[in-house]
Amino acid sequence: MHDSTFLGLIILLSTLSSSYAGKILVVPVEGSHWINMKILIGELHANGHNITVVRGSSSWYIEEQSPLYTSITVDTGKFDDDFLETFLPHILKMQRQGRSLWNEIALADKVSEKVAEFHQQICNMTAAMFENKTLMHSLEDAAYDLVLTDPAFGGGVLLAHHLGLPLVLNVRWTVYGEAHFDIAPSPLSYVPVAGLQLTDKMTFSQRVTNVLTYIMTLYKSSKYFGSPYQEVCQKYFGPDVDFFSLLQNADIWLMRNDFTFEFPRPTMPNVVYMGGFQCKPAKPLPDKLEKFVQSSGEHGVIIMTLGTVFGQLLSEINDEIAAAFAQLPQKVIWRHTGPKPANLGNNTLIVDWLPQNDLLGHPQIKAFVAHGGTNGVQEAIYHGVPIVGLPLAFDQPDNLSRMQAKGTAKIVDIATLDRTVFLEALKEVLHNPSYKENMQRLSKLHHDQPMKPLDRAIFWIEFVMRNRGAPHLRTQSFRMSWIEYHSIDVILTLLMAVVLFCFMVYSIIKFLCFKVVFKKKMKAE
Repeated sequence: MHDSTFLGLIILLSTLSSSYAGKILVVPVEGSHWINMKILIGELHANGHNITVVRGSSSWYIEEQSPLYTSITVDTGKFDDDFLETFLPHILKMQRQGRSLWNEIALADKVSEKVAEFHQQICNMTAAMFENKTLMHSLEDAAYDLVLTDPAFGGGVLLAHHLGLPLVLNVRWTVYGEAHFDIAPSPLSYVPVAGLQLTDKMTFSQRVTNVLTYIMTLYKSSKYFGSPYQEVCQKYFGPDVDFFSLLQNADIWLMRNDFTFEFPRPTMPNVVYMGGFQCKPAKPLPDKLEKFVQSSGEHGVIIMTLGTVFGQLLSEINDEIAAAFAQLPQKVIWRHTGPKPANLGNNTLIVDWLPQNDLLGHPQIKAFVAHGGTNGVQEAIYHGVPIVGLPLAFDQPDNLSRMQAKGTAKIVDIATLDRTVFLEALKEVLHNPSYKENMQRLSKLHHDQPMKPLDRAIFWIEFVMRNRGAPHLRTQSFRMSWIEYHSIDVILTLLMAVVLFCFMVYSIIKFLCFKVVFKKKMKAE
């Protein structure tokens, strides 16, 4: 009797447990974006959810086989084959030519041109999925609970609409730029546009620049980045469906930053901040690496890594960096994948890969030489390690400018970098205690919250699954025209009423004055 009761209880508990398992369709983005998406996937899988990942056939990092998910591989042909080999070195060479206005415009155009190619290829990939009736029927029959996507590319947004599924965004950037500008009020008087490296305290001339740049960015992103997605919308969903509205209609925006990093600004109820969700306490280092770190003694260690895309710089830059490192008493661990730099000192260890999070959490680490990617900056904040920044492209200059404004980083311009400039920047961060103190203050603020960012993200993903969306958190603003949103029609109506009232008062006064004058004239006669 007791055995059968116990068995029944076990079956009941396992049934209740499995009833909470959801089915999630994930449409990720490559590079460092995949690193943080994979962390969400791992946590969702640990919570019992079934994950399916849509990947391109020429994916860099997204594995076809994984214990965390099943995959759907879509043929993308030769996708960005020359990106690492030719495009990135070309960007660095353009930067080394100097910071003239013409060169800055040429560099921005080159980056925009390549990004536009990526967007078009994503649209082609998404259209190929829509044309594959067998695939689309299988996705419909799978009865997913939601789509989780990174809207830096818009394929996931389109797929969610096609399948009629709730949409959760793992977001910092969208097709159109920095995500806040697409979902939240963004007063240009104190919210800096991405790319300008401004703070929330702008002079008049900076505010003028901010407004003009916003207008140009809005036009450029809509015409060159958003238009391919709009064409897909018109082809498959009809002329009345607007891609930008589909993006804004997402149920939850999981924002990969927070206000230890971001400047204070307006936000919305369905924006959930999970800055630093990928960070975790440091694990012990491999024995060989730990031995090298401990050999640094009281001087400590500097680590240098440039993320998943920029494994190496131009040889002339590498040689100058190596020469600067050689003049320091600190030990250096440098992730570098190219030819061995000249002038390499005995204090510098070159590695193909390093456990970045575990090293940043080691008490011997004194400084972090980084390119300024979001993941690296957040891990530096989490562990309280000051930064020497080498911004290279994309969002990196803006990320590092925020850290510099908060007194936690020193930026070195690639255009002017030599061993002297780089060495001085290293010494300033190593020997000026304010950098370490400011970063530790940010770290304390980041840790002082009631819920871990990753737990918060998972809660809201599961919230959307449980409730089949979160429409009660979505604003009506994106359903309004520009005139309605800014109350231009109301202002004009009230202005006309005031003008009409003033005209009536004027007319009455004029009439009364005329009447008084007329009476006096009549009496005089």
